[in-house]
Amino acid sequence: MIIYLASDHAGFALKEKIKAVLESEGYETKDLGPLSFNPDDDYPDFVKLAAEEVSRNPRNSKAIVLGGSGQGEAMVANRYKNARAAVYYGGPEEIIKLSREHNDANILSLGARFLKEDEALKAVKLWLETDFSQEERHKRRVEKF
Repeated sequence: MIIYLASDHAGFALKEKIKAVLESEGYETKDLGPLSFNPDDDYPDFVKLAAEEVSRNPRNSKAIVLGGSGQGEAMVANRYKNARAAVYYGGPEEIIKLSREHNDANILSLGARFLKEDEALKAVKLWLETDFSQEERHKRRVEKF
């Protein structure tokens, strides 16, 4: 399983932290950018690369994308076939679990301006450790998108 990472300037610092933690825990990651901070960059340029990769191999890849709110990033990602992006910018952690268990989300979009670093890392860990339930009703629904 490879985890693709992408962000914009608002999510850059948090992306770097998440990448370091994931790599230290043995996850295979690929950073699709930005590779340096640029206050004028545009999230679609990077998020689309992550969504394209997940779209090509939705069962053996995931992505974590970051921006100010995570909303625009999810909108970009969800335009790609087989990409199922869920947004998290705080609140009940149950939503993270449900995005995996019920919706088989393969992209997690984080709102960097609304999450503290420890909250984001906790969300990523929970999301990566939660499996799709494989319940027939959820499989049927996911297959419809």
